[in-house]
Amino acid sequence: MITIRRARPADSIAIGAVHVAAWRSTYPGILPDGYLARLSVSRQAAYYDTAIRGVGSVFVAAASGTDAPPGGEPRIVGFATAGRARRSSEINGRRLGEGEIETIYVLDDWRELGLGRRLMRAAAAQLADTGCRSVFLWVLRDNPSRWFYQHLGGKPVAEAEIMFAGHMLTQTAFVWDPIDRLLAASRMDS
Repeated sequence: MITIRRARPADSIAIGAVHVAAWRSTYPGILPDGYLARLSVSRQAAYYDTAIRGVGSVFVAAASGTDAPPGGEPRIVGFATAGRARRSSEINGRRLGEGEIETIYVLDDWRELGLGRRLMRAAAAQLADTGCRSVFLWVLRDNPSRWFYQHLGGKPVAEAEIMFAGHMLTQTAFVWDPIDRLLAASRMDS
């Protein structure tokens, strides 16, 4: 069984491991190999521990029972973070949305099972519960998974250049306005 739930501080190391594994599998050829090699599970775990204890929302996909690896302990196989839009959410003086999905990663072996959709729904529902009427996220233009956001009805509304790891990269903003569009598109029976 795979459960989507709020993250707990004890999940930080597993979340950091998912982050590193997802970046190393998604970004070769997009980000420098040296940067990807230097990614640290412990540094990412510290970052996510702070996020879990902070004001944003962190959700995990936890595999247990027959879906868990041998040994029976639940395993974190994906996660998403969301919160009120950061200050950098404006393009040409226009705010992209009230809420922001900041990260979403699922381990390669667990993709195509609906976990990303379920994580997006949990994040969007939490944002809606806090009064956000719209939501957006940024994705690198060269990310091979960007189709996922389009499939969920996200509208690409802006691009921006960012300097990351010494390279200029283009990112695309996907928006769901109103947020109900994401909630409807992320239902499991759609």
